[in-house]
Amino acid sequence: MKFVLNAIWLVLCGLWMALGYVLAGLICCVLIITIPWGIASFRIAAFALWPFGRTTVERRDAGAGSLIGNVIWFVFAGWWLALGHILTGIALCVTIIGIPLGIANFKLIPISLMPLGREIVPTDRPFATR
Repeated sequence: MKFVLNAIWLVLCGLWMALGYVLAGLICCVLIITIPWGIASFRIAAFALWPFGRTTVERRDAGAGSLIGNVIWFVFAGWWLALGHILTGIALCVTIIGIPLGIANFKLIPISLMPLGREIVPTDRPFATR
């Protein structure tokens, strides 16, 4: 079932959202100081391409640097990507078949707003649940 949902997701919204994350990552990597945000953006792009069967968990070793970095990310790129998730989530929820995909889009909003201090793990890993 995960494969079917991921395949439909890839066609309907995964590719577009992943391209948004890749664009944000490329812009961040152009400037030397924002490379950590670029790497995080590339990680989320892979997650946005194939999200079913994976989840995010908080990293316990993330500290104040992640908080400050997330505030900077939110101002420059996070809210644009979250807006993309909101709009595609609403569009997908219009159809009955798209409702699970729309809900998955809404679940990606927190990581699009605050990517630092999070880790993407498979759902079958024991510590994947909070």
